[in-house]
Amino acid sequence: MPAKGGSAPGGKLTLDQVKNNPNIKCFLKQTDLFLDAIGFTDHGQRHINIVADRAGTLAQKIGLNKNDQELSAIAGYCHDMGNFLGRTYHHYWAALLFSQVFMEEMDGSSDLATIMQAIVTHDKNEVKIVSKVSAVLILADKSDVHRTRVRKKDIKNIKSDIHDRVNYSVTENKLSVDRGKREIILRLKIDTNITKLLEYFEIFINRMTYCRLAADYLGYKFVLYINNFKLS
Repeated sequence: MPAKGGSAPGGKLTLDQVKNNPNIKCFLKQTDLFLDAIGFTDHGQRHINIVADRAGTLAQKIGLNKNDQELSAIAGYCHDMGNFLGRTYHHYWAALLFSQVFMEEMDGSSDLATIMQAIVTHDKNEVKIVSKVSAVLILADKSDVHRTRVRKKDIKNIKSDIHDRVNYSVTENKLSVDRGKREIILRLKIDTNITKLLEYFEIFINRMTYCRLAADYLGYKFVLYINNFKLS
């Protein structure tokens, strides 16, 4: 009998089934508690739902089939859930946890490996991108920078930490696709009274580089606008 929230053996797993799985709920809760305790930005329901939705939408807009759209959304929802076992290798822990929960339900399906590989690839640019689902997840995850990710409420505490300060300075964030021009476009609005553009790149240059590599794999160009200025 499949685990609660899972699918029948060999069947197609859906995002709703993943969200309703009690083990996944537990891993995500523990991850959010752990990252809050060590002072990280939000990696809880806000972030994972945005990444899942952004990944599924991006997959649809670039023309991936419905199965790959669902796999992208599932990988987006589960990509950070291994953090409670350790930040450094959280991408590996998350992939292994996912396989433990859904191995029986997805027995014999290549979808399991696709999701696991995307989860592993999302955080380390030394890992070779070899699937469109992986590339979509990278773009969905690394593009999520916004003030709502900042947990601190006191502006003095926010300004004292460059990661919080840069996230807090981003007041608008939009990821879009221009299939005609073959561009994946990230538009940000940054409050330069809170942080300077140089600080944004100091913190996020690796993320933007990884987005470019992911877009290249998909056959697109990654384009970044900050305050209506085209920067890439």
